[in-house]
Amino acid sequence: MPAIRLAALPLGIAAALVPFASLAQSQSPSDVHSLDRIEVTGSRIKRADVEGAVPVTVIDRAAIDASGHVSVADVLRDTTFASFGNFSPRSGSSAQAVSDVDLRGIGSDRTLVLIDGRRAPYAPSLGTNADLNTIPLAAVERIEILSDGASALYGSDAIGGVVNVILRKDFDGAEVRIGKGTPSVTGGDTDEASVLFGISGERGNLMFGASYNSRGIVFARDQLGGDIRGGSPYGNNFYFESATEPGEEGEAGGALPGYACNDPNFWMNEKNCVYDYNAEAANEASIKNKSLFARGTLQLNDAVSLYSAASYSHASSFGRYAPTPGVLYVPENSPNDPVPGDGRGAFVYHRYAAAGNRDTFVDNTVLDINLGMNWQVSDRLSIDAGLRRSDARLGELGRGYIVTPLAEAAAADGRYNLRDPFGNAEDVIKGFTTTTSRDGKFVIEEAYANASLDLFDMAGGRSAVAFGVESRSEDYADIYDSLSEAGVVAGSAGNSAAGSRRVHAAYAEWLLPVMDRFDFTLAARYDRYSDYGGDLSPKASLRWQPLPNLTLRASAGKGFRAPTLNNIHAKRSFSAEQVQDYRTCLAMGYSAVDCGGDANNDGIADGPVAKNVSYQVDTWYSGNPDLGSEHSRQYSLGLAWDPLDWLNATLDYYHIQIDNRIRLIEYQELVDFDNNGLPLPSGTRVERRSNGSIRQVETAFANEGDLTTRGLDLNLRGSFQAAEWGKLDSWLQLGRVLEFKVTDGTLVKDRLGWVTAPEMRGSLRNTWTRGNWSLNWNANYIGAQKNPSVKPSFGFFAGDPDTRVGSYVTHDLALTYKTPWNAGITLGSNNVGDRYPAEVEVSSRPWNFNLYNGYGRILYMRYTQKF
Repeated sequence: MPAIRLAALPLGIAAALVPFASLAQSQSPSDVHSLDRIEVTGSRIKRADVEGAVPVTVIDRAAIDASGHVSVADVLRDTTFASFGNFSPRSGSSAQAVSDVDLRGIGSDRTLVLIDGRRAPYAPSLGTNADLNTIPLAAVERIEILSDGASALYGSDAIGGVVNVILRKDFDGAEVRIGKGTPSVTGGDTDEASVLFGISGERGNLMFGASYNSRGIVFARDQLGGDIRGGSPYGNNFYFESATEPGEEGEAGGALPGYACNDPNFWMNEKNCVYDYNAEAANEASIKNKSLFARGTLQLNDAVSLYSAASYSHASSFGRYAPTPGVLYVPENSPNDPVPGDGRGAFVYHRYAAAGNRDTFVDNTVLDINLGMNWQVSDRLSIDAGLRRSDARLGELGRGYIVTPLAEAAAADGRYNLRDPFGNAEDVIKGFTTTTSRDGKFVIEEAYANASLDLFDMAGGRSAVAFGVESRSEDYADIYDSLSEAGVVAGSAGNSAAGSRRVHAAYAEWLLPVMDRFDFTLAARYDRYSDYGGDLSPKASLRWQPLPNLTLRASAGKGFRAPTLNNIHAKRSFSAEQVQDYRTCLAMGYSAVDCGGDANNDGIADGPVAKNVSYQVDTWYSGNPDLGSEHSRQYSLGLAWDPLDWLNATLDYYHIQIDNRIRLIEYQELVDFDNNGLPLPSGTRVERRSNGSIRQVETAFANEGDLTTRGLDLNLRGSFQAAEWGKLDSWLQLGRVLEFKVTDGTLVKDRLGWVTAPEMRGSLRNTWTRGNWSLNWNANYIGAQKNPSVKPSFGFFAGDPDTRVGSYVTHDLALTYKTPWNAGITLGSNNVGDRYPAEVEVSSRPWNFNLYNGYGRILYMRYTQKF
């Protein structure tokens, strides 16, 4: 199949190129008029206004180059709209090779990513949102960020906003680029290379190219926090089998008797034999992206033009986790029984170090082909229609994993000696070691047609309407190997999911310029999904220009997010998660006070677990075929002001309310619900033993809870001419979150300002140009965070009470020289001050990987040659 998909690429590129060969006969560039009407993100109606009724921020090609980054994902990590950070490739993650963007901190699956106004392909490993790593940065002209809800125009997922990646079109000549970056830490080196060819003429344009970018793997031992020995209890420790309930764990027994605990990376921590996972694991996976792309337009006559685009991306990744951890049951009188003759078996928390590390290899490919036509029917009516197919594929192999039943059998009869793991015969170890596999796809086929019609003149100008229809099919699969599906593979989690559906949509947008410099726009869209139903999304926006240099704007609307195929169809999947629980604490022998206090003698903890003890329990999660869509209500207010010829300012306020959120209920939340006597969402369960301790927790995707957030966005742009001293362009962005509340059940969680949720993000971009020289200085700011003094009795909590993470500022510098031979040479450094994030563990990582990187100072060079 990969060969077939790759073979389709030349056909796609041919579709993009062949009709445009005649362009070489006419190469004079078309005129550009500053007042031409153009379509921007957030509206289907072409307008000449610089500032529209909704806030759109543009990161142009110059700003992209000045960032020093080599991928779209890295560019978007710096934006202040990504309030709480974005996901990047993580070693060992089920989304190891994926990067996403999360506007407003409400989830990347609530941020819609477009490529030239069409939905970007979904990543099969997620099934919920786009993978930015498959978009070649070399092909990008600019990135437009609509920081307002837009379901009325684009449908599902556009609650937090829209990121529209605009690809290059009018490119003349040829360009070759190479670059390399080296961070302070070992690993994480970057490489980039690209070649572009383009031609523009009176009858159209043609552009094609190839690109490559990569970042190397970074091992935990070489990065921040890697000097601290990991102390996983999955070393070689045992628990006695419960005397009252066979097959259940009882009291802890400590290190396995007869094992010296001195093999590489094993060490004694008090009475337990633990394992230093930092010695072998990688924090950040490698990523390599290779892309081919082509696009072109051809003007058939004065009224009709054709356009086409084709691209193929292949992103590969390598990640490493420490050797497999697992729990084995050892029966009484087995050669591996820790205490022979006591009448009980035992559970051993074991590290299969002799089987080697867990290495994961991921390949993500995307083939995307789009063919369309523009028809200027008359002076008032234009039509755009086309067909598109995107085919995203996932292939994954995992080496060094363990089949638990086979390992248990080998340990039970003594073939596998737990007291001498590295002394076991190779064939014994290979007898229970397996290679896992995973294959996925997300194929979208769509047809679309939209029209723009000028209606009639009004006091403020001409009224216009845009309307259209879309129809697409989605075919999704994420298939694990049979052993993983059966839940018998230790050291991994996840299960298969597959499904398909059709989506039909119709939308309309109507511009009403009711008076001079005052207009409002009405928009609505209806989406019908074959699996769950339909949603109507209305929106109204207005724009008022009371002064030539002042524009006021406002919008209000409703949005939705459809349940993804993964949310609906995910099979039941096993994992073993840590939870804190009052009743389990009591069952382990602690007092009521130690377990959280019981001043009222009512059997319910008065506060958080004082012992701060976590217990690993069997956990399961699954999809929900009865899942419905979630809905949002949102509004925004803003202004754009040009107080001086050289200064532009915009200030926008946003408010988002999400009801019936689609989410996978956290295991700890279910335990909290259960302890507080709250009803559990449908499809979830907390099962307890007779002594009150947790036996297992089952969760599922559900429509549960609300989310409210609001904030401010400030943009200041200045351009200063200093005669012989050159020109200085500056851009200040500040994002301030004013509220971020999550309601689950009856619990209201105000997390704003806590660790992982900063109130403020900022950036300052400066470019000074004089002659052939230009100097860039960028500053990036992430606000301080502090946990409350008392740990809440619910949900996720990074760090300890009163944990504080200080404000974080990094500076980037780059110097570029344009040579007489039409080349550009750039020498730069990101994070010049070699700044590192605070070591506060988040999601089992030594710091917050979403907000920060741990590369330290990055030195880079880039050479660009134009012909």
